[in-house]
Amino acid sequence: MATMKDVAHLAGVSITTVSHLLNNTRPVGDEARARIEQAIRELSYVPSAVARSLKHNVTHTVGMMLPNSSNPYFSELMRVIEARCFDAGYNVILCNSDDNPAKQSTYLRVLTERRVDGLIVVTSGEDVGLHALLSELSLPVILVDREINRVQYDLVEVDHVQGGYLATQHLLSLGHQNIACIGGPVALSSSDQRIAGWRRAMVEWGINPTDVDLQRGDFTSRGGYQAMHALLKQAQCPSAVFACNDLMAIGAMCAAYELGIRVPDQLSIVGFDGISLASFSSPPLTTVIQPKEIIGAMAVDMLIEGIRGRRAEPLCVVLQPELCIRSSTAPYAATVGLPRHFQSNQS
Repeated sequence: MATMKDVAHLAGVSITTVSHLLNNTRPVGDEARARIEQAIRELSYVPSAVARSLKHNVTHTVGMMLPNSSNPYFSELMRVIEARCFDAGYNVILCNSDDNPAKQSTYLRVLTERRVDGLIVVTSGEDVGLHALLSELSLPVILVDREINRVQYDLVEVDHVQGGYLATQHLLSLGHQNIACIGGPVALSSSDQRIAGWRRAMVEWGINPTDVDLQRGDFTSRGGYQAMHALLKQAQCPSAVFACNDLMAIGAMCAAYELGIRVPDQLSIVGFDGISLASFSSPPLTTVIQPKEIIGAMAVDMLIEGIRGRRAEPLCVVLQPELCIRSSTAPYAATVGLPRHFQSNQS
């Protein structure tokens, strides 16, 4: 690869003159500028970003840690963050932890070795070593979507409890009382809070959900599919289900279809996230929408504030979710049209 020294030699100028032109730190005469630009073209010279970062201690690069890049919610959020960073003059390096805390820690260290200016992190759940690791990095850090208990970092998330509450209130208002919940992994803050919203709404209506009313998934369609099968094998089958994300809700609808249960005539289902795919499921999915555009934009803006030293105190932003009613929910219809097994359970 051509170096700045090669450019200076071909252009017949000093290395300092080439540096001033490239970094715009001092005016360079028209004749010398023309020779340098011609030399750059002939040598296909590309300035070293690493060298610049060592000199100026900035790389204009942001690290992004996702728990599962195959989840459409995170893909859509990433798109917002990348576009916002690009407009602000920052590049993004993306790492995917696959919900593995060990892989997450490894990638966080890799990102700091790449000399990123800051980090946007969606954690892989509660990890006792994560706080210590982030503290060692001495970088601005923004947490998105998932909290870390007893840790003070900048945070942008939706009110997960309120989202679970809205979903369940909608089903209760349609006359459903036997409402099951498909939650996410244990000890994951967003999942636990959405489940808490489901419980709160049920208790307010005088209904005390039991352990059998809650099945756990892993925020994937397969997890929702398996949890739905487990719910429908119980002696008391639900007439409605709140799934703690859209992928699990879509998996639950697939399980219902396999068993000959029509959604929403015989079973109402609500998801959470508001991914684009939810409006194209069959039937289109009622869901709790997270404002991804606002979450992503605020995360980037807060991170840049931290990078530029404009704010020292941690800031927590909790946004309000919105219920989007589509065709996967309907009023409770007692036993009309249910298969015999489900008729006996719903009577």
